[in-house]
Amino acid sequence: MTIFQTFPIALRALLRNKTRSLLTALGVVIGVASVISMVAIGAGARARVESAFAAMGTNLLIVTSGSSSAGGVMGGMGTMPTLTWDDLRALRSDAPAIALAAPQVNTRATIVGEGSNWMTSITGTSPEFFELRGWKIDRGAFFEQSEVEAGAKVIVLGKTAADKLFGPDADPIGQSVRVKNVPFVVVGLLERKGQSPFGQDYDDTAIVPVSTFQAKIQGGLQKFIAGVIIVGARSASDTRRAEQQIALILRDRHHISNPNEDDFGIRNLTEMASAQQQGTETLTSLLASIAVVSLLVGGIGIMNIMLVSVTERTREIGIRMAVGAKPWHVMAQFLVEAVTLSLMGGLLGLALGAGVAQALAAQFGWALVLNPEVALLAIGFSALVGVVFGLYPAQRAARLDPIEALRFE
Repeated sequence: MTIFQTFPIALRALLRNKTRSLLTALGVVIGVASVISMVAIGAGARARVESAFAAMGTNLLIVTSGSSSAGGVMGGMGTMPTLTWDDLRALRSDAPAIALAAPQVNTRATIVGEGSNWMTSITGTSPEFFELRGWKIDRGAFFEQSEVEAGAKVIVLGKTAADKLFGPDADPIGQSVRVKNVPFVVVGLLERKGQSPFGQDYDDTAIVPVSTFQAKIQGGLQKFIAGVIIVGARSASDTRRAEQQIALILRDRHHISNPNEDDFGIRNLTEMASAQQQGTETLTSLLASIAVVSLLVGGIGIMNIMLVSVTERTREIGIRMAVGAKPWHVMAQFLVEAVTLSLMGGLLGLALGAGVAQALAAQFGWALVLNPEVALLAIGFSALVGVVFGLYPAQRAARLDPIEALRFE
C-alpha cells in the first residue's frame, strides 16, 4: 500500500465522525483565522501610517524658531523669531545632504470668490514647497520663482477651498479671488491629499508666493522668517546627516557654542514615521504570537482526539495488521488523518481570517492588505501542527500488538 492509497482510507475514517472532526479542527481554524486577520490588519495599519506620512512629504525636517521668555515663563519653540532669510540661503548652499529647502509662513484668512467666501489656511512659500510636500497639480500650474521675486498676486487652491468657493467640479483656473481685499488670480488647483494623522484637512488651503504673503496678507519681520523652514534630505538615509548639518550651520551663524542653548528646533518627520511603524509592527507581532498559541492549542486538541480514535479503533487496527498491513501503514493512516484535519482547519481558517480582516478594514477605513506569503506560511504551519501532534498517536497505533488488538473489546 502506497501513501496515496492511505488518503481515501483516512478520509473515510474522518467522515464517519463529521461533527467530531469539525470540532477537532476548530482550534486550528481559530488559530489560522487569527494569524491571517491580525497580520492583515497590522499591514493595513502600517500602510495607513505610510500614506499619512507620505502626504506630509518625504524625508522632511522642520526647522523652527526659538522660544520666547517673559518673566521666567517660556513660550515654547517658534514663539521667538530667530530664523532669518540668510539662514535659509545658507542651508540651501552649505548643506550637502539637503536637496530642497523652503520657507513656510501661515495665517488664517477669508477668501472671497464668486458670491461666496471661505475661511481657510493661507500659506506663503516658494516653489520648492510643492516638491517637498509631494503635492501634484490637478489643473493649471504652480507659481514659479520669478513670480515670487516679482511679488505676483497669484494663488494655488486646495480641493476643499476650491469646492467651497466655486462649487464641486468647477474649474477655478483664471478666476479672481480676494484675500483681505487684495485680488489674486487662481493659477493652480492641487490634487486631493486627504487628512493628516491628526484629522487636519490638507486640502483646505491656499498657497501664495511668500513675498506676496508678506507684502499683501501679513506683514513680514524684515530679516526674520515668521514661520518655519521645511527641509528635504536627499534620501531617507540622509535625514540624520542633514539634521546634523542644519544644527552646525545654524549654531555657527547664531554664534552658539553650547547645544543646550540652541535658539532653534529641528523635527525629523522620518523618525516620527519610523517610530509609529515600529509600534504598529510590534503590536502586530504580539497579536500574531497570541494567534500562534491558538494554533498550538488546536494541535493539542488534534492529538487528544487522535489518541481517543486509536483506542476506539484498536480492534480495526488489529484486523488490518492480521491481513498483512505493516506498522508503517497504520502509522501513515493516522498521521494522514491528523494532517488532513489540520489542513482542513487551515483552509477554513484562511477563509474566515480573510473575511474578518475585510470586515475590520471596512470598519476602520483601512486598506485591506492580504499577504500571500503569510497565508501560505499559516497553512504550512497548520500542516506542521498536524504532523507534530499527530505523530505520537500514529506511533502508538503502529506499536499495537495485533493479537492483543484483536482481543480488544
